[in-house]
Amino acid sequence: MRKNPYVEDGIRLQKVLAQAGIASRRAAEELIAQGRVQVDGQIVRGQGLRVDPSRQVIHVDGERVILDETKHIVMALNKPVGVVSTMSDPEGRPTLADLLVDYPERLYYVGRLDIDTSGLLLLTNDGELANRLAHPRYEVPKTYVARVHGEVKPGVRRRLMEGIELEDGPIAVDSFRTLETFGDITTVEIVLHEGRNRIVRRMMEAVGYPVRELVRTQFGPVRLERLQPGTMRRIKGNLLVALYQSVGL
Repeated sequence: MRKNPYVEDGIRLQKVLAQAGIASRRAAEELIAQGRVQVDGQIVRGQGLRVDPSRQVIHVDGERVILDETKHIVMALNKPVGVVSTMSDPEGRPTLADLLVDYPERLYYVGRLDIDTSGLLLLTNDGELANRLAHPRYEVPKTYVARVHGEVKPGVRRRLMEGIELEDGPIAVDSFRTLETFGDITTVEIVLHEGRNRIVRRMMEAVGYPVRELVRTQFGPVRLERLQPGTMRRIKGNLLVALYQSVGL
C-alpha cells in the first residue's frame, strides 16, 4: 500500500510549486487538477494536499522540482593530473580533500578518474544521487577526449562500437570519433557509460593506440566547459534538474 503523501503541518502543494517558480498558484492548481503533479511517486489531483518540501519529492510533467537548491548541492570539479580521486592517500599524494579544504559541506565524489587523467568529476551531498550516477544500471554517458599515439584507422571505430574483450569482460563504446590528427598524435572523442578502472586507457591500448593524454569532458548532461584545473562550479537550475532526471530522481 502506498503511503499517503499528506503532511498534517505541511505547506499547500500549489504554494510550494509557486515558490519554486513553476507556476502561479492558480496555474499550479490547474496542473494539479490535470494530474500532471506527482508527490513521492503518486499523482495527486486534490487541491488540499499539504507537503513537506524539505523531505518529499515532487515532479511536474515527469521532471523533478528542485525545491531548495541549498539542500541539493552538486559541484563540477576539474580534477588536475596528479590528484588522487580519494579523500585521503596513505602515500601522501594530493587528494580531492586538498581541493575541498575551504568547502564546509560533506560531499561524495561520483566515480573516479585515475591519477594521470584530468577533467570533470562530480561531487554532491546527495548520497542517492551519487550512487545512481555511478551505477551502470542507469547508463549515464561519460565523454572523454584522448590523445593517442598513431593515426587511428577507420576500422577502430567499428571494433569499439561492436565491442572488444578485456580481462575483466567485454566493453563497447556508445560513440567514437576522430577529432584531429597532428603528426603521430591523434585526438579522439569517446563516449561510454561504464566506469571500470582505467577503462578508456585499457580499451585504447587493446586496439593498438596507447593513450598519451586523457580528459573527461562531460558527465551526463554536465559539461566541463571552461572550468580551470583545480576549480569548481555549482550546478544549478535546469541543469541540476536534468542531472536528477537522468537517473530517475
